[in-house]
Amino acid sequence: MLKEILATPDKGIPRDLLDKAECVVVYPSVKKAGFIVAGSYGRGAITCRSGEDFRGPWSAPAMFALEGGSVGFQIGGQATDFVLLVMNQKGADSVMSSKVKLGADASAAAGPVGRTTSAETDVAMKAEILSWSRARGVFGGVSLEGSTMRSDDDANKHLYGKELSAKEIVREGKVQTPEAAKQLVDLLDETSTKHAS
Repeated sequence: MLKEILATPDKGIPRDLLDKAECVVVYPSVKKAGFIVAGSYGRGAITCRSGEDFRGPWSAPAMFALEGGSVGFQIGGQATDFVLLVMNQKGADSVMSSKVKLGADASAAAGPVGRTTSAETDVAMKAEILSWSRARGVFGGVSLEGSTMRSDDDANKHLYGKELSAKEIVREGKVQTPEAAKQLVDLLDETSTKHAS
């Protein structure tokens, strides 16, 4: 999913924003379903640039969960892909805490789309987290305000064979990138090799 999005620079995530991001969170196929009251749940992965000041290569990923709910007239269900860029250290610290509510604990905004969109926009300068979605082949910025992100500790234990927090995996480098995650980390290392200060 991330490979497809990065391969469409005219309609995807602006490369200058990816180069400025501290972390990338990918949630493929978040399920949303409901009748009147709707809920959504998805599992994905977060990887951050390594090193004290986020200037190193991309880290081994930690598994993350995304949960949200809404009330209103709605019926049916759908699956949506999400990509989030964590744009600064404050955002990264919030995400690494036990649970973060987007819009409350960390400022979040819909990410701008397209090659010509400059990262110097107001939204990109102020938001700690920028988010995009893809549903039914259409890709665009989306607000995930009110959704909650948290470390998926069971999935991390399953992947790494021991109990580890997301912070230990992503920021403290206590594990090597597993074979199952090499494609994701390699893609980011090739696409955004250096952090743009």
